[in-house]
Amino acid sequence: MPWIMEMISQYGYIAIFALLALGLLGLPVPDELLMLFVGYLSSTMVLDFSVSVLVCFIGSITGMLISYTIGLRLGQPVVDKYGKWIGLTPKRFASVKRWFFRFGNWTVFIAYFVPGLRHVTSYISGISAMSFRKYLIVTVAGAFIWSLLFVSIGYLVGARLSFA
Repeated sequence: MPWIMEMISQYGYIAIFALLALGLLGLPVPDELLMLFVGYLSSTMVLDFSVSVLVCFIGSITGMLISYTIGLRLGQPVVDKYGKWIGLTPKRFASVKRWFFRFGNWTVFIAYFVPGLRHVTSYISGISAMSFRKYLIVTVAGAFIWSLLFVSIGYLVGARLSFA
């Protein structure tokens, strides 16, 4: 976390955006902790609450859309070539795709709240050629609720700590 604090103190909202976008691509950024910290900073008036939620929302959508695009353009050949090394045989992946076609919308939405799963679902959405319009609607809804929830929790905890 210290490097995240340093990034935010030096670059502000741009760092928040970039860290969330990169975190949702799958890089090891603690997304929830980042947003809780952003909420805390909002409670101490270092950051603006509304702008913080908006930046977290846009950063998360950006990361998810890039992941979707990577999955759509590069995913299937990579799975075909290297999937067997991680136990993802063609038969098993066909089963994942069938399941995803059936429950993909809910999976993408719920995955926002499950660390690790949210990263994978974006790539699978692209590989499965999920309708971009459906993906965008579900992603926007999930990103908004996820961002608002975690920044708000950080804000409320920070406000409570400052009154203690």
